[in-house]
Amino acid sequence: MFDIDLVSADDGAVVNAIEEWAASEAKAAARRIAAIGELVRRRCSDDERAHWACDSWDAAAAEVSAALGIPHGRASGEMHLSQAMRHRLPQVGSLFLAGRLSYQVCRAISWRTMFVEDAEALRLIDTALAQAAVIWGPMSDYKLGQAIDVWIDRYDPGALRRTRASARSRDVKLGSRDEEAGTTALTGRLYSTDATLLDRRLTQLAHGVCEDDPRSIAQRRADALGALAAGADRLACACGSPECGSADDDGRASSVVIHVLAEAESLEAIPDPAMSGDVESPRVTRDTPLVEALAPSPRPAPTASPSTSIIAGRGGIVPPALLAQLIRSGAKVRHVRRPGDEPEPGYRPSAGLDEFVRLRDLTCRFPNCDVPAEFCDVDHTVPWPWGPTHASNLSCKCRKHHLLKTFWEGWSDRQLPDGTLIWTSPAGMRYVTHPGSRLLIPQWDTATIELPKPMSDPPRAAGLMMPTRRRTRAAQRALTVRRERALNDSYVAHRNAPAPF
Repeated sequence: MFDIDLVSADDGAVVNAIEEWAASEAKAAARRIAAIGELVRRRCSDDERAHWACDSWDAAAAEVSAALGIPHGRASGEMHLSQAMRHRLPQVGSLFLAGRLSYQVCRAISWRTMFVEDAEALRLIDTALAQAAVIWGPMSDYKLGQAIDVWIDRYDPGALRRTRASARSRDVKLGSRDEEAGTTALTGRLYSTDATLLDRRLTQLAHGVCEDDPRSIAQRRADALGALAAGADRLACACGSPECGSADDDGRASSVVIHVLAEAESLEAIPDPAMSGDVESPRVTRDTPLVEALAPSPRPAPTASPSTSIIAGRGGIVPPALLAQLIRSGAKVRHVRRPGDEPEPGYRPSAGLDEFVRLRDLTCRFPNCDVPAEFCDVDHTVPWPWGPTHASNLSCKCRKHHLLKTFWEGWSDRQLPDGTLIWTSPAGMRYVTHPGSRLLIPQWDTATIELPKPMSDPPRAAGLMMPTRRRTRAAQRALTVRRERALNDSYVAHRNAPAPF
């Protein structure tokens, strides 16, 4: 059972236990960050490879990512926090190690003080925050940011993060998925003018279908966004009548290629009429008989036996009824071809072999990397021509982790016939990753033949050169700081202006 021996304790003892474990959690987090800082010191102490596209910081982030089971970007953020606590804000870091400040507070302090450059100003801010933060108490993220900014504004107002960040944070994000319904949350931030144009266009498309369309206006607007993404200028009507002038294909099922990996049983499903309209709350008017108005809403019967269909890349589950609707709307069905036992003669895999590997893997095969396979390189685990062009020797790797494996000493991978990769890190740690299809469709047998071991070990990165970056990471960071501080120039000038007489 998930409990501890507090059954006989009074309420005060329970609350004290919460506080004590929170302090222990902060101490453990601080020691984790300190260990990351030590790894950074060991791995990123020289600038010899600073211009490499996959530099020493990336290589260290890969180790942190694999060790903690987190994405590469978050691992890099943990490394930045370790450097802030170790070098920029030592007094705040000491409180963190003592368990007096939480991970969330220290991360916020590190983030908001990132643009402070002057050593004396940074020392004063570190001292002030170390004294103030221990008495802040519980705060929302907004109030925490304000409390930190008070001291930045006092000692280095040019380092404040200004409100222009809201405009620069424009983005559209696909968020959490409802696997049962086959829907995905969409959030974002647009210029107000663009948002008005989009709102007006969605409304126009939603009203461009006939009156017999079963969808609500809200559902039509959501579908209209998909039609716009497919390049259509209208929304296809869903009334089902062959005589409807608005029933032509709007391209959502045919104009853009989206790979959906499905079991054979999923193809036998039929569309579910309850996916549109308002079946669970039928329209009731004053003419509706009372018995009918009070009757429970009918529940649609299942349209198919349970089966699995997934969107390649994002890994979202597609309900059988939705898959059936896409097929009826023009989506093509093609069976995945299993590659033969014989290796292919050239370096580049054929279209069929390329497709099999990408659908088998679904994402980059480095630990905790979720880059979709369609954006990855198909890499020879044992470099060609020492290793053959065969499914048992091919795996998907994003460009960053492909470069890491190719050029950085210490990283290596070994592939099993079913696509399993066994990675070894520079520290000698082993990490095992399985093809994404094995996790989502375990009944699909992706195993191919076992290949003989190469006669000799291939030379590392033979004849290849690491791509280089335009600016080193340090130079890019310095440029970012200068640009961000420049946004505060007018504010600083106004703040430092002499008082009027």
